[in-house]
Amino acid sequence: MKVLYITNIPSPYKVDYYNELGKYCELTALFEAETSTERSEEWKKYRFETFKGIILKGKRVSVDTAFCPEIVKYLQKGRYDIVVLTVLASPTALLAVHTLRRRKIPYYYEGDGGFAGEASGIKATLKRYLISTAGKCFSSSNEFDRYCITYGAKPENLIRYPFTSVKKADCLTERLPDAEKQRRKQEFGITESCAVISVGQFIPRKGMDLLLECCKDLPEHVGVYIVGGTPPAEYLEICEKYRLQKVHFLDFMPKDRLMRLMTAMDLFALFTREDIWGLVINEAMAAGLPVISTDRCIAALELIPGRGTCENGKEDADAGMIVENENLGQMKEALLTLIQSPELREKLSENAIHRIQSYTIETMAAEHDRIFQKLSAERRELRN
Repeated sequence: MKVLYITNIPSPYKVDYYNELGKYCELTALFEAETSTERSEEWKKYRFETFKGIILKGKRVSVDTAFCPEIVKYLQKGRYDIVVLTVLASPTALLAVHTLRRRKIPYYYEGDGGFAGEASGIKATLKRYLISTAGKCFSSSNEFDRYCITYGAKPENLIRYPFTSVKKADCLTERLPDAEKQRRKQEFGITESCAVISVGQFIPRKGMDLLLECCKDLPEHVGVYIVGGTPPAEYLEICEKYRLQKVHFLDFMPKDRLMRLMTAMDLFALFTREDIWGLVINEAMAAGLPVISTDRCIAALELIPGRGTCENGKEDADAGMIVENENLGQMKEALLTLIQSPELREKLSENAIHRIQSYTIETMAAEHDRIFQKLSAERRELRN
């Protein structure tokens, strides 16, 4: 089977996924740009191993999209069995869809995530054009289902798939013994008996300032490790204001190093103001960490089905706890609840490990192959 993906940049998780999917089919991926201008050099260290990756020539129009007229020459009728578009409202995506429709080539839309909002204005019109004309929409979550429907997708045309960035080899299959966790703490120089980690860019949307505001109420034996680069002055001012001695800022690191660091931690917190998915949630769960997240992170909403909240109590917690966006009271309460209850952390850790086993790059690729085979069979049946 010949499959074509049209996407923006070869981000690490996409390349991992395409390399796995390429084991099932003859895969080509067209990229609008070679990388994002907001990302580190690590994002350029990719290898196209089992698929044909093509960086299109064009004029960059944003941090991770470009206008690439040459895409037209790759969109020939009968050249591919499956065509999947993963970009919304970039000039290249619009040109691609216009060409596909004019040449009567069916395509499917795949999205990582998104919160449904008011569907108005020029951007909404463009999104509706791209989504409503797709044969099917591959959706990562219930929340993204609503997004697709808002922009014209029919409920019966939604197909769920597991979205992730972790490979099977990245995932713990059981909790680390206490002695091994302690050895890993020593490896990373972690001296606190309870360590909290958060990972993300130091931008307002990620909510690191909210986590820092909570730190002043944490016990002395708790250390907070924030991975994201050089902290801005605002964060340092909060630390100075509250005399936060147990907050540690760490630079971004390669994924394998980050995953090992996570296994030395005791819980993961992401007080994001909005993440249309939040792959760090997958990574934290793969490391066996209980998760605390706001209700504006789709990964948390999707991966923590029986999530405890400050309203329903910790008894209902499954793999983590969800707090209301911007609610510092709930954030502090959730942190203290997990910090003060090793038994609850152990339960949530076991549930996180169990849950993430079905969210690996391998299962993501295998599920797509199953979907593609089914769609191809249905199209052949219609032709006959």
